[in-house]
Amino acid sequence: MLLKNASSLTRRYASEKEEDSGGPLSKGIDSVSWLPSVIGDTEPSNISSVRNGAAILPLFPLGGIVYTPNSEHILNIFEPRYRKMYSDILMNGTKRFVVSMSHPEEQGRFAETGVLFELEDLKEVSEQTKDQIKYVCNHRVTGRVKLHRIINPQDWESRETYLTVEGTIYDDTGKDEEENDGKSNIVVSAAETKLSAGESALKQSFASLVEIQHELEEDVRFTRASVDALAVADGPGENGLWQTIRLWQAYADQRLVARQNELQKNFQDKLQEFLTKEKGLEQDQLPSTVGFQDLSPELQNEVKALQKRMGIELQPLILESTLTMQKILEAKAHEDRCDLLRYFIDAERKRLSARKTLREIFSSYETSVTSDDIPAEEQIYDKLPRPPDTSKDDTSLFDDPDAFQ
Repeated sequence: MLLKNASSLTRRYASEKEEDSGGPLSKGIDSVSWLPSVIGDTEPSNISSVRNGAAILPLFPLGGIVYTPNSEHILNIFEPRYRKMYSDILMNGTKRFVVSMSHPEEQGRFAETGVLFELEDLKEVSEQTKDQIKYVCNHRVTGRVKLHRIINPQDWESRETYLTVEGTIYDDTGKDEEENDGKSNIVVSAAETKLSAGESALKQSFASLVEIQHELEEDVRFTRASVDALAVADGPGENGLWQTIRLWQAYADQRLVARQNELQKNFQDKLQEFLTKEKGLEQDQLPSTVGFQDLSPELQNEVKALQKRMGIELQPLILESTLTMQKILEAKAHEDRCDLLRYFIDAERKRLSARKTLREIFSSYETSVTSDDIPAEEQIYDKLPRPPDTSKDDTSLFDDPDAFQ
């Protein structure tokens, strides 16, 4: 919902962050490519004029989610038009469809680059769910798809059937290369695995980021062992760059959750104080849930303020993470993806470097000034931001020495 409600705030957020750098997200939502909206388009396209190498494929829009090649996903199917889609792809034997991200501000508009879902397993669960869910389906993402046009835009608003698109498929499983050169069983020598300039730069940037994460003892961080294991190769295997791209996506998600928890903690402390002091409850009597109407007027206002603050602070972060992944997805070549990922890693490193500088400034100020040195009315020192508490247990994002298994 946060992504769906994106507004001019998110555009301003992106442009302010990158107006001087001209970075890949400097245009905000318009930094990625979108198809024209199907809203109001009632003219079906001519499917007899499909361009060379393209195919007609079902389209399954999935909100603000960006999927990546060589990943696996489970979907629950309940909407009538998508029940029909699954019946059709089972009947014709294709067992595949396109998933594309929906525009965060405009209904009926989808990203020009999506991914190809191939159905691997389907379970009929109508009886168990009283027909609330028809199928539970397992899929594998086997490649990217460049969407050229929507074939039947008139069906979006009627919801009588699913959309279909004309798109060009780019296989990311490695099958095309194996069929073309017959090298699928050849052992690659160490010399042949030499890193490209882009891959080397990516690994160096990642190493710098991990180092500063540990210096600051970030709650969400990569292990130092993950630096040597970083996957940057061109291809679908365990050493492939898509592994690292998904890893970066997981890191962004975990950082978002950590920020959300941070915002909620202050309110939870106030709620606990209210229940113990105002309501006279003991610690072991605290309920698992509390109704909004049961709160004091002050706490009700706190809840509203927290919801507003989370919307203002988290919405741009969610959008930035989503646009980052979509921008990487639509990159045309491996080196382009390396460069983009390195840019986003460097941006995170610069953010942490700024935090480190501020921490050092405040730490120096604390050691050079005491409350006895200045009049009480001028003691603003205690109001200055303090470094985060780092006494808690290490909660690295990846505790396994090999972060990519």
